[in-house]
Amino acid sequence: MKNLTLIFAILFMISCADQSIKYPVTKKDDVKDTYFETEVEDPYRWLEDDNSEETAEWVKAQNEVTFAYLEKLPNRQKIKDRLTELMNYPKYSTPFKEAGKYFFFKNDGLQNQNVLYMTETLDGEPKVVLDPNKLSEDGTVAYSGGDISKDGKYIAYKIARSGSDWNEIYVKNIETGEMLEDHIMWVKFSGLDWYKNGFFYSAYDKPEEGSELSKSNEYQKIYYHELGTRQEDDKLIVEDKENPKKMFGAGVTDDDRFMILSMSQATSGNALSVKDLSKKNAEFIPLMESFEFDFHMMDNIGDDLFIKTNYKAPRYRLIKININQPEEENWVDIIPEKEDVLQTVSFVGGTIVAEYMKDAWSKLEVYDYDGTFAYNIELPGIGSAGSLSGKKDEPIAFFSYTSFNTPGEIYRYNFDTKETTLHYRPEVTFNPDDFVVKQEFYESKDGTKVPMFIVHKKDAELNGKNPTLLYAYGGFNISLTPSFSTSRLAFMENGGVFAMPNLRGGGEYGEKWHKAGTKLQKQNVFDDFIAAAEHLIATKYTNSDKLAIFGGSNGGLLVGACINQRPDLYKVAIPAVGVMDMLRFHKFTIGWAWAGDYGTSEDSKEMFEYLYGYSPYHNIEAGTEYPAVLVTTADHDDRVVPAHSFKYIARLQEYHAGKAPVLIRIGIKAGHGGGKPTSKVIEEYTDMWAFMYYHLGVKME
Repeated sequence: MKNLTLIFAILFMISCADQSIKYPVTKKDDVKDTYFETEVEDPYRWLEDDNSEETAEWVKAQNEVTFAYLEKLPNRQKIKDRLTELMNYPKYSTPFKEAGKYFFFKNDGLQNQNVLYMTETLDGEPKVVLDPNKLSEDGTVAYSGGDISKDGKYIAYKIARSGSDWNEIYVKNIETGEMLEDHIMWVKFSGLDWYKNGFFYSAYDKPEEGSELSKSNEYQKIYYHELGTRQEDDKLIVEDKENPKKMFGAGVTDDDRFMILSMSQATSGNALSVKDLSKKNAEFIPLMESFEFDFHMMDNIGDDLFIKTNYKAPRYRLIKININQPEEENWVDIIPEKEDVLQTVSFVGGTIVAEYMKDAWSKLEVYDYDGTFAYNIELPGIGSAGSLSGKKDEPIAFFSYTSFNTPGEIYRYNFDTKETTLHYRPEVTFNPDDFVVKQEFYESKDGTKVPMFIVHKKDAELNGKNPTLLYAYGGFNISLTPSFSTSRLAFMENGGVFAMPNLRGGGEYGEKWHKAGTKLQKQNVFDDFIAAAEHLIATKYTNSDKLAIFGGSNGGLLVGACINQRPDLYKVAIPAVGVMDMLRFHKFTIGWAWAGDYGTSEDSKEMFEYLYGYSPYHNIEAGTEYPAVLVTTADHDDRVVPAHSFKYIARLQEYHAGKAPVLIRIGIKAGHGGGKPTSKVIEEYTDMWAFMYYHLGVKME
């Protein structure tokens, strides 16, 4: 009977593999653009129209083909069941203290959205402050940030609908549970900071109907909203009518003394100004007017402002600027640049706690206010510390810790006794000790040493035949550090190896590492990724028939480019919400802000030719056999508009010469990824993993 079952399973898999996929016929238009005397065809330009019935029909047809294929894959229900089981455990955030009360987020396990609670004491009975799960039946309305008034009476909070970057602001009375009438629309890329009887926020003018998810975001402004008033009456604080692509962020120091104004024109680098709110009619004082470097306000003590910057310090330093002598010659180095990268600092327990990154994992160092090193706070292992919360004048603080085999733990630290105690450890349905976490270094094409985390079960036989998932990002100064993922764990439970290299373009080694993967050096990122795959094969972790690659957003661009450059190297590729058209990305929503990393096709002939040379959409070659590809995107992605993925898969389906499927999964009522409900996360990973397991030959335990 067992043999008969096995035969049926094999026959099913063969029939699944041999099923003839009839891709939807995608219309081609005669659209051409000329860049510096080079003519470029763009036959699928019509798919950029997210409001047309034709595009909607195309989306429907593609999803029908994709889901018909996915639903026939073996082990799909088993995968979903295990992902659900692994994800079903209580998760807590680091508690933070406001107005003498403690606040924290909790998810019971499978709740679509995390719930905000408040308690009078750490061991007191929690009270629900805000439950986003009650804002929609399907969980697609998500909390996206907020702030609590200084007296603890109100919370102003942002919500996002269906994954869009557009936010709405509401205000709730924490004490009574009453919702105020205050309601603010068209908020985007905004902080939210209380000051007196209201708060500061950033917003755009209302877009034209139908253009909300695609039109370029321009002319951001900062407003002050006073409770009980209408949005139309909000006070305009800052705008720039001459520079439509300048972005603004405003914040207020904890003592309500200073308003901090950050101005930027790209995803990295900002100017910084400060206003003394204790002085009537005070003007903004510029601290840095250039947009070339990062200046992040950390805290203040009286007239002294403490700022983290990479100005004259690629790995960052902490400086002190006195508001009465703000000129650069008067700046004081509190924590000078070191070999490790300074990620953030927190003023807690009468000290400065500096979080450093060494080879992409965390270190915590404690300093006196004058910058004198005091001691280290020891961490449990190779992992990521974060979310340090506490008050300057109180000895108790909390921080989180996670690693590839460690779900988010919360630790309590006492600055008086210098003791670390475990505050919360999740109860999970796996044994963390069954897995090994290690870091290896390999050489990229130009000889650069690149670190890579590798995780697998301890009893895995490294014989070159292990199904392996290679995941990376490589851009925008973003660092990939150890973190826990139930989806990765499910893969590793079934003999999979997970590998995560820290490519150039990221922030793992400071600004020089970041710049080495931008603009005319972007190929370094792809070379680093290809070299990571070759290292995994050479060191007998896997082989090309057992290797899958995965990345999202800028990581989707990475996967798309590397499929084109080395289609022979991988068996499966999953480019998620990727930037696929490098000639037109800057024309939609916030795409123009990425020019700091990418450059644009309009900058110069050299920049155009470089982008054209690696753009995933433009470099698919007819007659090439590509790996099995599952593109993922979503209808409400207004960060990387889905047209990128639409155009890319249309051309891939046209040119692909192999038998492996090349499909697109288009999520409905979902966006770039933020705020995605648990149910949709499970559904999406079920589909991606079923696709990957099948084509890698993963055997379910």
